[in-house]
Amino acid sequence: MASRGINKVILVGNVGSEPEMKYTQGGMAVCSLSLATTSVRKDRDGNIQEKTEWHRVKLFGKLGEIAGEYIKKGRQVYIEGSIRYDKFTGQDGVEKYFTDIVADEMQMLGGNAQGGEGGGESRSSGGGYGGGGERSSRPPQRQESAPRRESQPARTNDFADDFANDDIPF
Repeated sequence: MASRGINKVILVGNVGSEPEMKYTQGGMAVCSLSLATTSVRKDRDGNIQEKTEWHRVKLFGKLGEIAGEYIKKGRQVYIEGSIRYDKFTGQDGVEKYFTDIVADEMQMLGGNAQGGEGGGESRSSGGGYGGGGERSSRPPQRQESAPRRESQPARTNDFADDFANDDIPF
């Protein structure tokens, strides 16, 4: 039996700049954003130390379109995906290395940077760079207790009472 590895990343952080939208030649949306995660610990002297890590996040297909439209700078988001490494040789011959998080799932948390309420989830069934596919409107914790059946519609109204804005497409 062959052994498989696991490449899974879960991040909860704040968006550091306005998302950047691009489209492939085939018309697929690609949303790029920077996400800051901050950890807090005490040093040997008992002083609190904060460390902020910045992550490059890519969202593809319908998930990218939703992120580009609704995510704004300062918004707290939950990202689930995988880590990808890439190498690029510039015109000057210098090799540059990039580490990206390719998101399979995204959920907006709390209010946005302007103090509004809200949140919602988009989930990609395509995985990897392909993105796209059906979206589930259930939060991850509900997903575990009540697995989604394939016959269920992609749009559900399970937690409509939590949201005032009905025009969000997920």
